[in-house]
Amino acid sequence: MADPVVEVRAERASRPGWAPKLVALDIDGTLLRWVEGSGQTHGEVSAAVADAVRRTREAGAHVVLASGRSPHGMTPVADMLGLDDPADPVWVVASNGGVVFRYPPMEIVHEHTFDARPAVMAVLEEHPDALVGVEERGRGYRVNKPFPAGELSGEMIETPIEEIVASPVSRVIIRDPEATADDFVELAGRLGLHGTDYVVGWTAWMDLSPVGVSKASGLQQVCDDLGVSAQDALAIGDGRNDLEMFAWAGRSVAMGQAIDLVREAADDVTATVDEDGAALELGRYY
Repeated sequence: MADPVVEVRAERASRPGWAPKLVALDIDGTLLRWVEGSGQTHGEVSAAVADAVRRTREAGAHVVLASGRSPHGMTPVADMLGLDDPADPVWVVASNGGVVFRYPPMEIVHEHTFDARPAVMAVLEEHPDALVGVEERGRGYRVNKPFPAGELSGEMIETPIEEIVASPVSRVIIRDPEATADDFVELAGRLGLHGTDYVVGWTAWMDLSPVGVSKASGLQQVCDDLGVSAQDALAIGDGRNDLEMFAWAGRSVAMGQAIDLVREAADDVTATVDEDGAALELGRYY
């Protein structure tokens, strides 16, 4: 049986003259291409995607970057997209909704923190060799052991695990290069991870965040500040951490290379990131 909510969204989005007032864009796998066989993305935005983002803003829509990345890992992407005008700072939802800021200059507008220690320790009991990292704003990450090269932005500051989880944080990364994404999905479901929300990435990479915090909650805060309805928002993404955002937005579009779970959650599917799928979707309206 068809989902009536999806049908209403699809009907509204295909109505002549409809265009989103806010566009929420994931970064890795949506704006930036994946490095084949890796959990990393290339460090450049294609000309087609940059041009589509420019046209979107010139048409008067609000462009919001929404990612699991930490704040300092998102500003270089804003720069590449030309979203670096101090006279018109862009809205950014970072750390899977844990931090909302404007840039440039960076101005934190909303931030949510939580006690990650119980969840981190529960995961480490099952994966004792896992890597754990939390943002050290302005520098990089505090980590118990170095992450694979290229996976974290900024400096890696080796820190005992007890110090890493001693204070409230907005997001924790747990990574096990010897495990798989399916291993982490099974583990998180089995442990329950009470008191936190979690999302598993393409690899054995888990983001822990406060309960109820997601890209969707961060985007809703942006909408509240702008006076825009979620029903007038378009969301484009490719990962499990985009599922809440897809359910929230008036129209949701999955990238062509996304896993079935993500594609099925979206109202529509565009081309892959290698084929500039985000630019193709934006080109429908701007």
